[in-house]
Amino acid sequence: MEELQQIFVQTFGDGEHTNSFFAPGRVNLIGEHTDYNGGHVFPCALSLGTYAIARKRNDDQVKLYSMNFPDQGVILTSINQLAYSKDQDWANYPLGVASVFKEAGYSIDTGVEVAFYGNIPNGAGLSSSASIELVMGVILNELFHLDIDRVEMIRLAQKAENQFVGVNCGIMDQFAIGMGKQDQAILLNCETLDYQLTPIQLEEEVLIIANTNKRRGLADSKYNERRTQCEEALRTLKQELKAETLGDITSRQFEETKHLIKDEAVKKRAKHVIYENERTLQAVEKLNSGDLASFGRLMNESHRSLRDDYEVTGKELDTLAEAAWESGAVGARMTGAGFGGCTINIVKQNDVQSFINQVGNLYRQETQLTAEFYVVEIGDGARKL
Repeated sequence: MEELQQIFVQTFGDGEHTNSFFAPGRVNLIGEHTDYNGGHVFPCALSLGTYAIARKRNDDQVKLYSMNFPDQGVILTSINQLAYSKDQDWANYPLGVASVFKEAGYSIDTGVEVAFYGNIPNGAGLSSSASIELVMGVILNELFHLDIDRVEMIRLAQKAENQFVGVNCGIMDQFAIGMGKQDQAILLNCETLDYQLTPIQLEEEVLIIANTNKRRGLADSKYNERRTQCEEALRTLKQELKAETLGDITSRQFEETKHLIKDEAVKKRAKHVIYENERTLQAVEKLNSGDLASFGRLMNESHRSLRDDYEVTGKELDTLAEAAWESGAVGARMTGAGFGGCTINIVKQNDVQSFINQVGNLYRQETQLTAEFYVVEIGDGARKL
């Protein structure tokens, strides 16, 4: 934050009348590709995230600078002419938030200047985009005294990504980042937004994120293809079942009606979503009863389903997960959209270094890539510091 304060002064002239803000990244412990299918997810906010120093201006200028993209310099626009532009690159995310806030009738009558710094690894699938959206939401809420309800802020941040940036994401990322609480994960029904906070009691274990260092594009054609296949499966199953989403369908109902789906790939996609939704609910029950070993086994099952039925893992993620299983992880699975990105691992505290060495070596031998490991804590959601 000291370095960011210096950068703010260098970029914007002085450090008077500023406020500091933070929004975390997120990791999803279980419940993958269920969010846009009306199912349950179980994410938590991380100790990594996006820091920002901000202040209001007296004119209409919006000036944004990121320590992560120094080559791009200051991105400059007017608060009265917010529009998506490829040239604005990373800044489209915070500018999109300002745009949807104004559209929703919130009064943002002057410009702002903001310096950002994020320590979420870029392109790793830990949701740096939603993190910068929520930090901007908290900034605008504070500086302009907007008094926005937190769930409303989360919905607007998702809208910014869907409509301003053009990425068809679900609401999980923004929700976890907006509502996160230290040492708790969130069981969220993505259809109704009903949620409950669940304590994560890791007494002798830690969470380790392993980054494949294989870049992945979220607005990837495969992601959109999976969404389309799920929609097709739902249309077919609705011939016999009353269901608004795949998340409404039980595994038993699926087994009784799956013969209706003629396309094998579409059938497998639906199977993953329906079973993953049940696995997520089961996993939270296990956690609540203190059964971390069973929670870990369900994480492993989740990965196998993402590998075999949803087919979104790929060699790098499979190698990392399998190496973790061999190296004594309580549980390990891919997290995020897939096709690269990260795995999330629960590991005994005493084994951390040997786990990192062993998994890192196995991964390098198999892929010729070097994985990065982050021991993370579950932190609070977006806030003024």
